[in-house]
Amino acid sequence: MSALPRFHLAVPVNDIDAARSFYGGVLGLAEGRSAQRWIDWNLYGHQFVTHLSEGDGGDAASNPVDGHQVPVPHFGLLLTIEDFHELAERIRGAGVEFVIEPYLRFEGQPGEQWTMFFRDPAGNALEFKAFADDSQVFAK
Repeated sequence: MSALPRFHLAVPVNDIDAARSFYGGVLGLAEGRSAQRWIDWNLYGHQFVTHLSEGDGGDAASNPVDGHQVPVPHFGLLLTIEDFHELAERIRGAGVEFVIEPYLRFEGQPGEQWTMFFRDPAGNALEFKAFADDSQVFAK
């Protein structure tokens, strides 16, 4: 295959207008098809959908990783380092609270990566990462 396959992911949100504001406004994602209870987003070429759900989004579970409590479940993307830092500044500028501030993990080791975690308005946890060397994504 010459290109990576794109994924489709749907997550629950408890306020469709807040989702539109966050994903379209804060993250700057282009809105695709939508209806009263759902919105398709272009998440860097992937089809990401927010579905209105009367229940709560997100989850309070976490696992310890590198001295941080990593939210479980979570989702996100691997970005270029430049895009990662641009997104981190966009999040800071919007006043979104980080669950885990952007930092460099495994510095000088296999799998060196930038990572950050934050939540959308419905409580869904998002992680964005950046590798200087894409061949290190699965390095041990």
